Amino acid sequence: MTTAIPYTGKGDLALTIAEEQLLGIYEPNDIPQAEGAALFEGALTGLDAFLTGCTSLLVIINDATRPTPTPAMLTALMPRLEKAGIKDEMITILVATGAHRAVKESELPQLLGVWTERFKGRLVSHVSTDEERLVEIGKTRNGTPIILNTLLFACDRIIATGSVEPHYFAGFTGGRKAFLPGIAGYRTIEANHKLAISPSACALALEGNPVHEDMMDALPHIKAPIYSLMTVLNKEQEVVAATGGDLIASFEEAVEVATGVFCVEIPQRGDVVVSVAKFPMDINLYQAQKAIDNGALAVKDGGTLILVASCREGIGGEEFARLLSSSSSPDDALSTIQGTYKLGYHKAAKMAAVSKRITVMALTDLDGATIRSLFLEPVDELNEAVSEALARARAHGVDEPKVIILPDGCVTVPRERAATR
Repeated sequence: MTTAIPYTGKGDLALTIAEEQLLGIYEPNDIPQAEGAALFEGALTGLDAFLTGCTSLLVIINDATRPTPTPAMLTALMPRLEKAGIKDEMITILVATGAHRAVKESELPQLLGVWTERFKGRLVSHVSTDEERLVEIGKTRNGTPIILNTLLFACDRIIATGSVEPHYFAGFTGGRKAFLPGIAGYRTIEANHKLAISPSACALALEGNPVHEDMMDALPHIKAPIYSLMTVLNKEQEVVAATGGDLIASFEEAVEVATGVFCVEIPQRGDVVVSVAKFPMDINLYQAQKAIDNGALAVKDGGTLILVASCREGIGGEEFARLLSSSSSPDDALSTIQGTYKLGYHKAAKMAAVSKRITVMALTDLDGATIRSLFLEPVDELNEAVSEALARARAHGVDEPKVIILPDGCVTVPRERAATR
């Protein structure tokens, strides 16, 4: 059979696999798109009362590395803001970039949609290294300094928007993540992400996850009232649920929905797994690595994972790339990380751990030398890569190797059927 594999810049790639070799194609579960107007109406029932007396409003939104439907959320919010008498000059839109780069002019339509011209002058990109716009207000139970953007303390109301989906070390995106790491200082993000090395920091895990604990510990330090508007998307990146109101309660409600959307049951792990980082997560390897981490959950020990991601803006995290490229082996990299940590090393740790257990091939726009330096095998053609991986499995004694395809590997969390009993 032949299936289309999305690849930014080249359109769909045709992958042909014999039906007897294909264990399955697994995507987020097929949840139909919800009716937009009614959907957001229910999530915003408490907003009118929340806005009473508001004189300055901070709206936090995701950056362009997330598929969050921010324009639709702004469209749902604006009539209520106008009804409450909140003028444009009372609104600041803060982009929760975390440690990512600032928003590009070309990304404004993705972030603001029809509201671009009206609000581009009210939009501010968080800069995690801008000490003049940061304030330290405490520490988490794990000792992480809580350093947040000063705009949080210059307003009397906050609306936090986002989307909730599994995250490979925070458990889930969304909710509390808008603040830490979304608008946190670099030292805070670095200390928080160091905790990702813990085995407890993994997809779907909240209780006992030190990364999640840090995020939660920051919230009591924010004094202005917060209204949360969270969405859950389906595999077509259409809104299937919206939750609103209290930040924690709306996050927990969205987590329950997101688990039903993104967790998929597989009968067994495959010898070969093709894991795709779809737009916009294919922006760079730093983001596309999520497809490696999730995809690895579906690969047998000694098997092969094939990452498909254009990485259209390069690597995206120079620190983790430098560490891996300067290490002689995955074990060497892990040893270095144990001795010292810089932001991005958690990414190196996850990649090194996966590379110790399985072979990872990568179809990207990056040059071959760069890919090899990261303990990945570069490939130029997807069908050839699958054939090579199948041959490798047979050489290791597997008579009938099986293939799994994850067309949206960054957000698809595979779980073996036996593990769910």
